[in-house]
Amino acid sequence: MAVSSESSCQTCRSPLSLGLWVIAAVLGGLGLYQRLVHGEQAADFSSYVPWGLWVAAYIYFSGLSAGAFLLAAAAYALKIKVLEPIARLCLLIALVTLLMGLLAIGLDLGHLERAVLVFIRPQFHSMMTWMVWLYSAYLVLLLAMLMRGSPNASSNLRGLGLLGIFLALGFAGGVGALFGTVAAREYWHTSLYPIFFMVGALTSGIALVTAYVAWLWPARDAAWRELLILLGRIVLSLVLIEFVMEIAEYLVPAWYGIGSGYDLVVYTLFGPYWYVFWVFHLLLGVAAPVALLALRRDPGGIGLATALIAVMFMAVRLNLVIPGLITPEIQGLAEAYSDPVGGKLSFLYLPTWFEWQIVIGIVAAGVALWFVGMRLFPRILPDSSQSSEVRS
Repeated sequence: MAVSSESSCQTCRSPLSLGLWVIAAVLGGLGLYQRLVHGEQAADFSSYVPWGLWVAAYIYFSGLSAGAFLLAAAAYALKIKVLEPIARLCLLIALVTLLMGLLAIGLDLGHLERAVLVFIRPQFHSMMTWMVWLYSAYLVLLLAMLMRGSPNASSNLRGLGLLGIFLALGFAGGVGALFGTVAAREYWHTSLYPIFFMVGALTSGIALVTAYVAWLWPARDAAWRELLILLGRIVLSLVLIEFVMEIAEYLVPAWYGIGSGYDLVVYTLFGPYWYVFWVFHLLLGVAAPVALLALRRDPGGIGLATALIAVMFMAVRLNLVIPGLITPEIQGLAEAYSDPVGGKLSFLYLPTWFEWQIVIGIVAAGVALWFVGMRLFPRILPDSSQSSEVRS
């Protein structure tokens, strides 16, 4: 059975969906106004915790972008025929989620006009400089590939795809290196982080693409079902690999039960925000999806499982960012320090409603960007006449 691209978007344009988007846009707009007028005063950052939800959102959205793009690059550069029908879909998802991630980190940092200094006075010993240059090159590459057309439209797309693989792996791993090179933070300072971030990007990004194909792909025929089963198997393998790496990351510092690394693992697993790991990540983001992907091959089961993985991967990013900031690097530091008015260092952090408003607004902006991209870049989705072209 094949339906048109227009009918595939009816769910997106239903009154309920439109109403939810309007609510999200209004809430996000109010949060943006507060951010622009009052800065970060309503955020729960403290004298010792400078990063929070927005940084986690940044690495979450940028990871989605890298994972989606690498799936497209496999179609272009490696000529994997079964992936060609979704290649441009992956490119648009990569572009939208990249812009969402950059918006999140831009609102966290402030003074975006200073970003030009990274280009006119770059310091290439800084990992941040490399990240900005990689993001810029990646953004240009995405736009160039989207404007080229279908996977078979130009032989140059294969070269661009090969280049894009290195760029996507570079910035996905570079975000991990950005954290891993902070030697003062023991929780982050590990050579495994670049690999961990790359695997996480693949897992979450391909899961997002698979969920879209399961729920909103217009050509629902036998080839679509076969493609969906293949994507589901890829996601299942990736989420298991990522979880094994995560287990190693927790077990090694916890083995002897001593040290600050052990304290941070205990905080993550059994601290006041234990539910982020056990409920949102382990139960909803790993156990339930793995069971669905292993036991079911129907589109509904695959769609639900991959949607859970894509959304709940935000919990992984939160557990990467927050625990590394809430423990004193020197014992007794909280008691030893006081400012002129008698204040103490605070190591507590919980995202405020204002911070969540900004994230909700970024999601609303991403949805708007998606529909704009669907109009600007043709052939993102196949027409009903193209449904028979999907072949393994």
